[in-house]
Amino acid sequence: MLTESSESTLERLLLREEIEQFLYYEAELLDDRKFDDWINLIAEDIHYHMPIRRNVKFGTQERENTSSLSEISWFDEGKRTLAGRVRQINTGLHWCEEPFSRIRHIVSNVRILEVNGDEVRVNSSFFVWQNRLQDEVNLFVGRREDILRRDEDTQWKIAKRLILLDQNVLLAKVISTFF
Repeated sequence: MLTESSESTLERLLLREEIEQFLYYEAELLDDRKFDDWINLIAEDIHYHMPIRRNVKFGTQERENTSSLSEISWFDEGKRTLAGRVRQINTGLHWCEEPFSRIRHIVSNVRILEVNGDEVRVNSSFFVWQNRLQDEVNLFVGRREDILRRDEDTQWKIAKRLILLDQNVLLAKVISTFF
């Protein structure tokens, strides 16, 4: 017989497993270039944001990431813009993805931070390896802060994604991947 405490622990473990499988599935879709399937995992009201990171003095850490309200970012997009990027890549005429890159997303350190009704706030770490043409290799390392919303069709939708790269200078000639 399960106690209330062990039922709660079991529910948390099952939720974490469900969230991890969703994030791994998302990574697989991106790696396999199934962008139309990936865009279906995106909520209509998403805020997809990757600020530029700066080196700041001790005590001014609040200035480390650019603000989406008043400063430029690497990405600051909604679903319409993300879907437009997907359409552009899928034409085969997108110069920075012709020929297409080989990409691998590694997702780890998945932690559920908060459950609020049908929404779950999740942190994860990522490593994205991209190989373009014959000799261009780009590495992106960082963490994501996601809000995932339970959905009848796809189980989960990504309602918010904050992408925090660990590098503040990008050596890639172009950023055409999704995080």
